[in-house]
Amino acid sequence: MPVLDGSNIIVLSGLLIGLIYGSVGLLSGFCLLSSLRGFWAEGDGRLVRTYALAIGVGVAATQLLAAAGLVDIGKSIYLQASFSAPVMFFGGLLFGYGMVLSNGCGSRALVLLGRGNLRSFLVVVVLAIFAQMTLKGLIAPARIAMVGASQTTATANSVPALFAAAGLSATAARMLAASIISAALIIFAFAHPAFRRSPGQVAAGLVIGLLVAGGWFATGYLGADDFNPAPVTSLTFIAPIADALQYIMLSTGSTLNFGIVTVFGVFAGSLATALLTGRFQLEGFQSPRHMLRSGGGAALMGIGGVMAFGCSIGQGLTGFSTLALASLIAFAGILVGTAAGLRGALRVRPLAAA
Repeated sequence: MPVLDGSNIIVLSGLLIGLIYGSVGLLSGFCLLSSLRGFWAEGDGRLVRTYALAIGVGVAATQLLAAAGLVDIGKSIYLQASFSAPVMFFGGLLFGYGMVLSNGCGSRALVLLGRGNLRSFLVVVVLAIFAQMTLKGLIAPARIAMVGASQTTATANSVPALFAAAGLSATAARMLAASIISAALIIFAFAHPAFRRSPGQVAAGLVIGLLVAGGWFATGYLGADDFNPAPVTSLTFIAPIADALQYIMLSTGSTLNFGIVTVFGVFAGSLATALLTGRFQLEGFQSPRHMLRSGGGAALMGIGGVMAFGCSIGQGLTGFSTLALASLIAFAGILVGTAAGLRGALRVRPLAAA
Protein backbone atom coordinates (compact mmCIF):
# COMPACT_ATOMS: atom_id res chain seq x y z
CA MET A 1 0.00 0.00 0.00
CA PRO A 2 1.38 3.46 -0.88
CA VAL A 3 2.12 5.68 2.10
CA LEU A 4 1.06 9.33 1.98
CA ASP A 5 3.88 11.76 2.63
CA GLY A 6 3.49 14.98 4.59
CA SER A 7 2.73 17.20 1.61
CA ASN A 8 -0.02 14.88 0.36
CA ILE A 9 -1.58 14.72 3.82
CA ILE A 10 -1.62 18.52 3.98
CA VAL A 11 -3.18 18.82 0.53
CA LEU A 12 -5.90 16.25 1.26
CA SER A 13 -6.60 17.84 4.63
CA GLY A 14 -6.89 21.28 3.04
CA LEU A 15 -9.31 19.95 0.45
CA LEU A 16 -11.49 18.30 3.10
CA ILE A 17 -11.49 21.40 5.31
CA GLY A 18 -12.37 23.55 2.30
CA LEU A 19 -15.25 21.28 1.29
CA ILE A 20 -16.72 21.39 4.78
CA TYR A 21 -16.26 25.15 5.09
CA GLY A 22 -17.92 25.74 1.70
CA SER A 23 -20.92 23.63 2.63
CA VAL A 24 -21.34 25.08 6.12
CA GLY A 25 -20.75 28.62 4.85
CA LEU A 26 -23.52 28.27 2.29
CA LEU A 27 -26.05 26.66 4.62
CA SER A 28 -25.44 29.02 7.55
CA GLY A 29 -24.62 32.31 5.82
CA PHE A 30 -21.42 32.54 7.88
CA CYS A 31 -19.91 35.97 7.14
CA LEU A 32 -18.44 38.75 9.27
CA LEU A 33 -20.11 41.48 7.20
CA SER A 34 -23.56 39.89 7.45
CA SER A 35 -22.96 39.38 11.17
CA LEU A 36 -22.12 43.02 11.83
CA ARG A 37 -24.80 44.36 9.51
CA GLY A 38 -27.44 42.28 11.24
CA PHE A 39 -26.13 43.20 14.68
CA TRP A 40 -25.76 46.96 14.13
CA ALA A 41 -28.43 47.79 11.59
CA GLU A 42 -31.15 45.15 11.85
CA GLY A 43 -31.05 44.12 15.49
CA ASP A 44 -30.49 40.43 14.67
CA GLY A 45 -27.61 39.15 16.76
CA ARG A 46 -27.61 35.50 15.74
CA LEU A 47 -24.93 35.64 13.04
CA VAL A 48 -22.54 37.70 15.15
CA ARG A 49 -22.95 35.10 17.89
CA THR A 50 -22.09 32.40 15.37
CA TYR A 51 -18.90 34.27 14.54
CA ALA A 52 -18.08 34.79 18.23
CA LEU A 53 -18.62 31.08 18.93
CA ALA A 54 -16.34 30.14 16.05
CA ILE A 55 -13.59 32.39 17.44
CA GLY A 56 -14.06 31.05 20.96
CA VAL A 57 -13.91 27.42 19.86
CA GLY A 58 -10.97 28.16 17.56
CA VAL A 59 -9.02 29.82 20.38
CA ALA A 60 -9.71 27.03 22.87
CA ALA A 61 -8.89 24.17 20.48
CA THR A 62 -5.80 25.84 18.99
CA GLN A 63 -4.32 26.73 22.36
CA LEU A 64 -4.94 23.19 23.62
CA LEU A 65 -3.03 21.83 20.62
CA ALA A 66 -0.19 24.24 21.34
CA ALA A 67 -0.14 23.49 25.08
CA ALA A 68 0.00 19.76 24.34
CA GLY A 69 3.01 20.30 22.10
CA LEU A 70 1.20 18.92 19.05
CA VAL A 71 1.47 22.10 16.98
CA ASP A 72 4.07 24.86 17.15
CA ILE A 73 1.94 27.88 16.25
CA GLY A 74 5.01 30.02 16.91
CA LYS A 75 6.14 29.04 13.41
CA SER A 76 3.11 30.72 11.84
CA ILE A 77 3.18 34.15 10.21
CA TYR A 78 1.02 35.57 12.99
CA LEU A 79 3.51 35.23 15.86
CA GLN A 80 6.47 37.07 14.41
CA ALA A 81 8.69 38.99 16.81
CA SER A 82 8.72 42.05 14.53
CA PHE A 83 5.63 43.56 12.93
CA SER A 84 4.26 46.93 11.89
CA ALA A 85 1.21 47.78 13.95
CA PRO A 86 0.30 50.84 11.80
CA VAL A 87 0.46 48.85 8.55
CA MET A 88 -1.49 45.94 10.04
CA PHE A 89 -4.21 48.27 11.29
CA PHE A 90 -4.34 50.30 8.06
CA GLY A 91 -4.50 47.10 6.02
CA GLY A 92 -7.39 45.95 8.18
CA LEU A 93 -9.15 49.26 7.59
CA LEU A 94 -8.83 48.90 3.82
CA PHE A 95 -10.01 45.31 3.94
CA GLY A 96 -13.02 46.09 6.13
CA TYR A 97 -14.19 48.98 3.99
CA GLY A 98 -13.60 47.00 0.80
CA MET A 99 -15.63 44.14 2.26
CA VAL A 100 -18.62 46.47 2.60
CA LEU A 101 -18.19 47.77 -0.96
CA SER A 102 -18.09 44.21 -2.33
CA ASN A 103 -20.84 43.01 0.02
CA GLY A 104 -18.71 40.19 1.40
CA CYS A 105 -15.16 39.01 2.04
CA GLY A 106 -13.05 36.68 -0.11
CA SER A 107 -14.25 33.50 1.54
CA ARG A 108 -17.87 34.61 1.23
CA ALA A 109 -17.29 35.40 -2.45
CA LEU A 110 -16.03 31.84 -3.01
CA VAL A 111 -19.10 30.43 -1.28
CA LEU A 112 -21.49 32.61 -3.29
CA LEU A 113 -19.64 31.80 -6.51
CA GLY A 114 -20.39 28.14 -5.89
CA ARG A 115 -24.06 29.08 -5.60
CA GLY A 116 -24.00 30.73 -9.02
CA ASN A 117 -23.36 34.35 -8.06
CA LEU A 118 -21.40 35.74 -11.01
CA ARG A 119 -20.72 38.99 -9.15
CA SER A 120 -18.47 36.95 -6.90
CA PHE A 121 -16.43 35.82 -9.89
CA LEU A 122 -15.36 39.42 -10.48
CA VAL A 123 -14.64 39.89 -6.77
CA VAL A 124 -12.46 36.77 -6.58
CA VAL A 125 -10.46 37.61 -9.71
CA VAL A 126 -9.90 41.29 -8.85
CA LEU A 127 -9.01 40.42 -5.25
CA ALA A 128 -6.47 37.87 -6.49
CA ILE A 129 -4.86 40.32 -8.93
CA PHE A 130 -4.49 43.13 -6.38
CA ALA A 131 -3.30 40.76 -3.68
CA GLN A 132 -0.58 39.47 -6.00
CA MET A 133 0.33 43.05 -6.96
CA THR A 134 0.73 43.88 -3.27
CA LEU A 135 2.65 40.71 -2.48
CA LYS A 136 5.09 40.70 -5.40
CA GLY A 137 4.06 43.27 -8.02
CA LEU A 138 3.72 47.00 -8.54
CA ILE A 139 2.40 47.78 -5.06
CA ALA A 140 4.92 45.57 -3.23
CA PRO A 141 7.75 48.18 -2.98
CA ALA A 142 5.43 50.70 -1.31
CA ARG A 143 4.19 48.06 1.14
CA ILE A 144 7.72 46.94 1.98
CA ALA A 145 8.83 50.56 2.51
CA MET A 146 5.89 51.23 4.83
CA VAL A 147 6.62 48.12 6.87
CA GLY A 148 10.34 48.91 7.04
CA ALA A 149 9.69 52.43 8.30
CA SER A 150 7.22 51.43 11.00
CA GLN A 151 7.90 47.89 12.22
CA THR A 152 9.02 47.27 15.78
CA THR A 153 10.21 44.26 17.74
CA ALA A 154 7.84 43.46 20.59
CA THR A 155 9.06 41.98 23.85
CA ALA A 156 5.76 40.07 23.97
CA ASN A 157 3.98 39.23 20.73
CA SER A 158 0.88 37.49 22.10
CA VAL A 159 -1.57 37.61 24.98
CA PRO A 160 -0.05 34.49 26.62
CA ALA A 161 3.38 36.12 26.34
CA LEU A 162 2.04 39.16 28.19
CA PHE A 163 0.74 36.89 30.96
CA ALA A 164 4.06 35.04 31.07
CA ALA A 165 5.87 38.35 31.51
CA ALA A 166 3.89 38.78 34.73
CA GLY A 167 5.57 35.68 36.16
CA LEU A 168 3.38 32.77 35.04
CA SER A 169 4.83 29.68 33.38
CA ALA A 170 4.40 29.47 29.61
CA THR A 171 1.75 26.73 29.84
CA ALA A 172 -0.17 28.43 32.65
CA ALA A 173 -0.09 31.75 30.80
CA ARG A 174 -1.35 30.10 27.61
CA MET A 175 -4.21 28.27 29.31
CA LEU A 176 -5.25 31.28 31.41
CA ALA A 177 -5.35 33.60 28.39
CA ALA A 178 -7.20 31.03 26.27
CA SER A 179 -9.69 30.28 29.06
CA ILE A 180 -10.58 33.92 29.68
CA ILE A 181 -10.93 34.88 26.02
CA SER A 182 -12.68 31.74 24.76
CA ALA A 183 -15.05 31.65 27.75
CA ALA A 184 -16.01 35.31 27.25
CA LEU A 185 -16.76 34.73 23.57
CA ILE A 186 -18.72 31.52 24.15
CA ILE A 187 -20.75 33.09 26.98
CA PHE A 188 -21.48 36.09 24.74
CA ALA A 189 -22.72 33.72 22.04
CA PHE A 190 -25.02 31.62 24.22
CA ALA A 191 -26.33 34.56 26.26
CA HIS A 192 -28.59 35.40 23.30
CA PRO A 193 -31.89 33.41 23.47
CA ALA A 194 -32.50 33.57 19.71
CA PHE A 195 -29.05 32.09 19.08
CA ARG A 196 -29.68 29.25 21.52
CA ARG A 197 -32.86 28.47 19.57
CA SER A 198 -30.93 28.31 16.27
CA PRO A 199 -29.25 24.87 16.16
CA GLY A 200 -27.95 25.47 12.65
CA GLN A 201 -26.07 28.59 13.72
CA VAL A 202 -24.73 26.89 16.84
CA ALA A 203 -23.49 23.98 14.73
CA ALA A 204 -21.90 26.34 12.20
CA GLY A 205 -19.96 28.18 14.91
CA LEU A 206 -18.73 24.92 16.44
CA VAL A 207 -17.75 23.37 13.11
CA ILE A 208 -15.91 26.40 11.73
CA GLY A 209 -14.04 26.89 15.00
CA LEU A 210 -12.93 23.26 14.87
CA LEU A 211 -11.93 23.63 11.21
CA VAL A 212 -9.47 26.35 12.26
CA ALA A 213 -7.91 23.97 14.77
CA GLY A 214 -8.04 21.20 12.16
CA GLY A 215 -5.97 23.29 9.78
CA TRP A 216 -3.32 23.83 12.45
CA PHE A 217 -3.30 20.13 13.28
CA ALA A 218 -3.02 19.09 9.63
CA THR A 219 -0.17 21.45 8.73
CA GLY A 220 1.63 21.44 12.07
CA TYR A 221 1.35 17.77 13.08
CA LEU A 222 -0.14 15.34 10.56
CA GLY A 223 1.83 16.75 7.63
CA ALA A 224 4.95 17.80 9.54
CA ASP A 225 8.10 16.66 7.74
CA ASP A 226 11.56 17.76 8.87
CA PHE A 227 13.01 16.92 5.46
CA ASN A 228 10.33 18.78 3.51
CA PRO A 229 8.94 21.45 5.87
CA ALA A 230 5.70 23.20 4.97
CA PRO A 231 4.24 26.38 6.49
CA VAL A 232 2.23 25.90 9.66
CA THR A 233 -1.08 27.55 8.83
CA SER A 234 -4.85 27.19 8.77
CA LEU A 235 -7.87 28.85 7.14
CA THR A 236 -7.03 32.10 5.37
CA PHE A 237 -8.03 33.39 1.96
CA ILE A 238 -6.18 36.45 0.61
CA ALA A 239 -2.82 34.99 -0.46
CA PRO A 240 -4.39 31.57 -1.17
CA ILE A 241 -6.92 33.09 -3.60
CA ALA A 242 -4.06 34.90 -5.34
CA ASP A 243 -2.00 31.70 -5.45
CA ALA A 244 -4.99 29.68 -6.68
CA LEU A 245 -5.55 32.02 -9.63
CA GLN A 246 -1.86 31.86 -10.47
CA TYR A 247 -1.92 28.06 -10.22
CA ILE A 248 -4.88 27.88 -12.61
CA MET A 249 -2.99 29.99 -15.16
CA LEU A 250 0.56 28.69 -14.63
CA SER A 251 0.30 25.26 -13.04
CA THR A 252 3.34 23.85 -14.85
CA GLY A 253 6.19 23.70 -12.36
CA SER A 254 3.91 24.80 -9.50
CA THR A 255 2.83 22.66 -6.57
CA LEU A 256 -0.42 22.52 -4.69
CA ASN A 257 -0.40 23.64 -1.08
CA PHE A 258 -2.87 23.84 1.80
CA GLY A 259 -4.16 27.29 0.89
CA ILE A 260 -4.71 26.62 -2.80
CA VAL A 261 -6.64 23.38 -2.28
CA THR A 262 -8.68 25.00 0.50
CA VAL A 263 -9.82 27.65 -1.99
CA PHE A 264 -10.78 24.97 -4.52
CA GLY A 265 -12.47 22.99 -1.75
CA VAL A 266 -14.60 25.91 -0.56
CA PHE A 267 -15.89 26.52 -4.09
CA ALA A 268 -16.53 22.81 -4.69
CA GLY A 269 -18.24 22.33 -1.32
CA SER A 270 -20.53 25.29 -1.90
CA LEU A 271 -21.32 24.21 -5.46
CA ALA A 272 -22.16 20.64 -4.45
CA THR A 273 -24.34 21.82 -1.57
CA ALA A 274 -26.12 24.39 -3.74
CA LEU A 275 -26.91 21.77 -6.39
CA LEU A 276 -28.06 19.18 -3.84
CA THR A 277 -30.31 21.61 -1.96
CA GLY A 278 -31.71 23.51 -4.94
CA ARG A 279 -29.98 26.76 -3.99
CA PHE A 280 -28.01 27.13 -7.23
CA GLN A 281 -29.13 30.18 -9.20
CA LEU A 282 -27.22 32.39 -11.62
CA GLU A 283 -27.07 36.04 -10.56
CA GLY A 284 -25.38 39.08 -12.08
CA PHE A 285 -24.82 42.78 -11.55
CA GLN A 286 -27.67 45.27 -11.31
CA SER A 287 -25.79 48.02 -13.17
CA PRO A 288 -22.33 49.19 -14.26
CA ARG A 289 -22.09 51.16 -11.00
CA HIS A 290 -22.72 47.94 -9.07
CA MET A 291 -19.91 46.25 -10.97
CA LEU A 292 -17.52 49.15 -10.37
CA ARG A 293 -18.31 49.19 -6.65
CA SER A 294 -17.75 45.45 -6.27
CA GLY A 295 -14.50 45.57 -8.22
CA GLY A 296 -13.23 48.52 -6.20
CA GLY A 297 -14.06 46.75 -2.96
CA ALA A 298 -12.26 43.63 -4.14
CA ALA A 299 -9.16 45.70 -4.95
CA LEU A 300 -9.18 47.21 -1.46
CA MET A 301 -9.58 43.76 0.07
CA GLY A 302 -6.66 42.40 -1.94
CA ILE A 303 -4.36 45.29 -0.96
CA GLY A 304 -5.54 45.54 2.63
CA GLY A 305 -5.59 41.81 3.22
CA VAL A 306 -1.93 41.49 2.25
CA MET A 307 -0.95 44.47 4.41
CA ALA A 308 -2.87 43.03 7.36
CA PHE A 309 -1.51 39.49 6.81
CA GLY A 310 -5.03 38.14 6.48
CA CYS A 311 -8.74 38.72 6.10
CA SER A 312 -11.83 38.42 8.26
CA ILE A 313 -11.10 34.69 8.38
CA GLY A 314 -7.29 34.69 8.19
CA GLN A 315 -6.96 37.23 11.00
CA GLY A 316 -10.46 37.23 12.48
CA LEU A 317 -10.44 33.48 13.12
CA THR A 318 -7.08 31.86 12.39
CA GLY A 319 -4.85 34.71 13.54
CA PHE A 320 -7.11 35.34 16.53
CA SER A 321 -6.80 31.69 17.54
CA THR A 322 -3.05 32.22 18.10
CA LEU A 323 -3.83 35.20 20.39
CA ALA A 324 -1.12 37.15 18.53
CA LEU A 325 -1.11 40.86 19.29
CA ALA A 326 -0.56 41.63 15.59
CA SER A 327 -3.70 39.65 14.73
CA LEU A 328 -5.75 41.53 17.30
CA ILE A 329 -4.51 44.82 15.82
CA ALA A 330 -5.34 43.73 12.27
CA PHE A 331 -8.78 42.45 13.31
CA ALA A 332 -9.48 45.74 15.10
CA GLY A 333 -8.69 47.52 11.84
CA ILE A 334 -11.09 45.24 9.97
CA LEU A 335 -13.86 45.99 12.46
CA VAL A 336 -13.26 49.76 12.27
CA GLY A 337 -13.17 49.67 8.46
CA THR A 338 -16.39 47.67 8.37
CA ALA A 339 -18.05 50.05 10.82
CA ALA A 340 -17.03 53.02 8.64
CA GLY A 341 -18.65 51.33 5.64
CA LEU A 342 -21.86 50.51 7.48
CA ARG A 343 -22.36 53.65 9.57
CA GLY A 344 -21.38 57.31 9.67
CA ALA A 345 -20.18 59.82 7.09
CA LEU A 346 -18.33 57.24 4.97
CA ARG A 347 -21.24 54.80 4.92
CA VAL A 348 -21.64 52.86 1.68
CA ARG A 349 -25.14 53.75 0.60
CA PRO A 350 -27.52 51.38 -1.16
CA LEU A 351 -27.17 51.48 -4.91
CA ALA A 352 -30.67 52.79 -5.42
CA ALA A 353 -29.78 55.86 -3.38
CA ALA A 354 -26.19 56.25 -4.58
